[in-house]
Amino acid sequence: MLNVDDIRKDFPILSRKVNGKPLVYFDNAATSQTPQQVIDAIVDYYSNYNANIHRGVHTISQEATDLYEQSRQKIQAHFNAKHAHEIIFTSGTTHGINLIANGFSSILKKGDDIIVSALEHHSNIVPWQMLCERTGATLKVIPMNDAGELVMSEYETLLSEHTKLVFVNHISNALGTINPIEYIIEKAHQVGAAVLIDGAQACPHLKPDVQALDVDFYVASAHKMCGPTGIGMLYGKEAWLNKLPPYQGGGEMIAEVTFEKTTYADLPHKFEAGTPNIAGGIVFGTAIDYMNTIGLDAIATYEGELLEYATAKLLDIEGLKIYGTSKHKTSVLSFNLDGIHPYDVGSILDKLGIAVRTGHHCAQPIMDYYKIPGTIRASFAFYNTKEEIDALVEGVKKAKMMLS
Repeated sequence: MLNVDDIRKDFPILSRKVNGKPLVYFDNAATSQTPQQVIDAIVDYYSNYNANIHRGVHTISQEATDLYEQSRQKIQAHFNAKHAHEIIFTSGTTHGINLIANGFSSILKKGDDIIVSALEHHSNIVPWQMLCERTGATLKVIPMNDAGELVMSEYETLLSEHTKLVFVNHISNALGTINPIEYIIEKAHQVGAAVLIDGAQACPHLKPDVQALDVDFYVASAHKMCGPTGIGMLYGKEAWLNKLPPYQGGGEMIAEVTFEKTTYADLPHKFEAGTPNIAGGIVFGTAIDYMNTIGLDAIATYEGELLEYATAKLLDIEGLKIYGTSKHKTSVLSFNLDGIHPYDVGSILDKLGIAVRTGHHCAQPIMDYYKIPGTIRASFAFYNTKEEIDALVEGVKKAKMMLS
């Protein structure tokens, strides 16, 4: 059982006001808030350990290197990767996806198929379109249904011996749908295809086990998990990471450089060119420690209660429609008021101190499916409360009255 009142004390921003009203932060699917423990860890790095890593013989460089690599090991343990060198630090989920897309440019050819789903964020659509343009491969799409679920019978039809890669998100950022990734991975592997899972929206709510999933690649961002922006991770099976070429050239990713030839460093450094976001990498581990202290199972249970409560309360409002009604979903509610543009509702909610996201949520194909310009998205985290949901409901009612 979470003590939400105590948890909220860890987040300084939750005590501020917006437009003279107490902040109600329901844009957690875009970025989570940052606890004081993580903020303190950032300050501690710059106050005591600020030095470049992996290169210096001096003490603080070695200390910073140790902290950075300890964080990699924390991430390895959290996701249950077999080896620490299977964890590549990136700038975020999008970076990780592009790294893999770039690597497969040297593998794919005309006649090969790659599969994405209709529920994807643009970050998991555009890189694959670019990859198809470079290689001549064909992009195929798993369709969705009205509930915001992927149609698995159609997925099975799309799979063939030509399928080389399958990419889906673990959880939809726009609708909250939890996709059946275990089944998707198993079926892809039966035809010899590799699988990348976009875990950006999943990792704040559950704890993926990459070995149990048998997934080939898994990507995530720290800023969705109470960490800082500008840092994320790519997990890849060792065999795949050894097979793919480096994404960028520069310092750190080399073993030996001459003007005649360069040899590359071993994993993970092969994919980590240049000076990294050292503070971000270190405190990514701090954020994971924080979430594990609270407990991902407890977080999932509590957020499920918030979702159930908010769904019932919002559906009491006449003319309100929720998009994404899968039985398997996380704490995201996308909705509209009949005849009212979502942006207008979001603007009024902001005046009341309530932060929601409006628009297509970088998932335009989903909005095109529903034939709408966008939605109002309220996304809940473990530090939110039912009282805040009550404020949202009253705010939506006020917006409806003002805009109708």
